[in-house]
Amino acid sequence: GVPVEVVPGITSGIAAPAYAGIPLTHRDHSSSITFVTGHETAGKYRPSVNWEAIAKGSETIVIYMGVHNLPYIIQQLTQAGQSPETPVALIRWGTRPDQEELIATLETIVQKVEETGFEAPAIAVIGSVVNFKSRLNL
Repeated sequence: GVPVEVVPGITSGIAAPAYAGIPLTHRDHSSSITFVTGHETAGKYRPSVNWEAIAKGSETIVIYMGVHNLPYIIQQLTQAGQSPETPVALIRWGTRPDQEELIATLETIVQKVEETGFEAPAIAVIGSVVNFKSRLNL
């Protein structure tokens, strides 16, 4: 009985990186993006993300709800050939005044999450475009 209006918006996988000053594409660094969930539901019709295909097929990876599974995701991506030096940005509460960001590499992000107490919910952006944050963040 409560009147509701649905207003189409921009997905957090695009909005949060943009607000943080991270372009998802760049003509010299990334011409492809993959958006993927980092936390699947039990009993899903196809219960496993093909991290190897994603690691090899996309220059920028945006992961929704991946903080809790980050150690597993990082392991899968590096086993599939992603460099441990690949930049990673975690963005919590994207576009809000209390937005939080954590920047590291595939090799160091899990340790930084533990050290800082960074928590879900967050969007993860993986790829060289993360390096643009320092230049484009206003």
